Amino acid sequence: MTSPDTLTELGYYALSRHPVRPPELVDEARHAETIGLGTAFVSERFNVKDAAVLSGALAATIRLGIATAATNHTTRHPIVTATMGATLAELSDHRFALGLGRGITAQWQILGLPVITGAGIEDMISILRRLWNGEMIIGHDGPAGTYPLLSLGVSVQPPPPVMVVTMSPRTLELAGRIADGVVLHTFLDAEATRAAVARVRDSAQRAGRDPASVRIWSVLATVPDHLEETDRTRRLYGRLATYLQGYPDVLMAANRWSTDDLARIRATSAFSGARGPLDATATTAELDELAAAIPAGWVADCATGSADECARTVAAQFDLGVDSVILHGVAPTEVTEIVGAYRGLGVRPSAALPVNPGRVVAA
Repeated sequence: MTSPDTLTELGYYALSRHPVRPPELVDEARHAETIGLGTAFVSERFNVKDAAVLSGALAATIRLGIATAATNHTTRHPIVTATMGATLAELSDHRFALGLGRGITAQWQILGLPVITGAGIEDMISILRRLWNGEMIIGHDGPAGTYPLLSLGVSVQPPPPVMVVTMSPRTLELAGRIADGVVLHTFLDAEATRAAVARVRDSAQRAGRDPASVRIWSVLATVPDHLEETDRTRRLYGRLATYLQGYPDVLMAANRWSTDDLARIRATSAFSGARGPLDATATTAELDELAAAIPAGWVADCATGSADECARTVAAQFDLGVDSVILHGVAPTEVTEIVGAYRGLGVRPSAALPVNPGRVVAA
């Protein structure tokens, strides 16, 4: 059981910094539990950050909610993904939610994997739910692939909720139709977040679902001013520039940002001469160049400043219609004062949320 003081509406990303050091995972999570954060989210990198392994370590050592946000269904056979979800559900006493996303098209092309589509995600979610329900699937042929026979031989009750990680309009609508939860994207401004929530809720209603049954998480870049200046610049401007390297079009469209501004950012020597992800490789001078080129409005809705200012920004996310907030880009040890200040505001959601990050009511 989690403590009644646990802020189930707040989460953090595990091992969010460069370079990734897996041995830090457990101490980080234990501190998160101590200060009352509700969920540890595990993103995946193809180096030393395997989502299944890290989620297993978390399930065995803490009582927080756990979610992949995100892994990609094309990187594992459906039976492997179903086994992963079933094992983590049982190991965690059903605190685990499986988060799936589309990833970056160029990466799949480089790796020789099929580009992920909305139809593929929808098909895979159906497969997983059927497997967790104990079904034997014979002769499946659909957008997620062709499989002669799929079966776990067990039933997982309750099955793990499935979350979709996205900011694209069509995938938000898909999530509203079929997902248990949605994780939005960092650097969405207030209007973009509000629009994304509306799109999910409207889609759920059109599908005959209770719109409030889909748990929506915003992802809030959190860069408190007690961090060293270059570190703050790296986490704010360097990280945003990294996203603009990978998938600028959807982020630009969601926020209604000017392509002229993007062209100016791309023209910087820091961006054009990047040696890898900018938040991991840029020098101090390059980070300063990026900070000068990126419009201030693009980061205006992030949580910056003092602990009190950051806490107020976190609380303001609920006014946009989300159910929960992920403090992104910071370790739990770096948000202790922010979490304390948030508690002091007394603005928690009126209905207590379950510890499982993919549910709005206890299973």
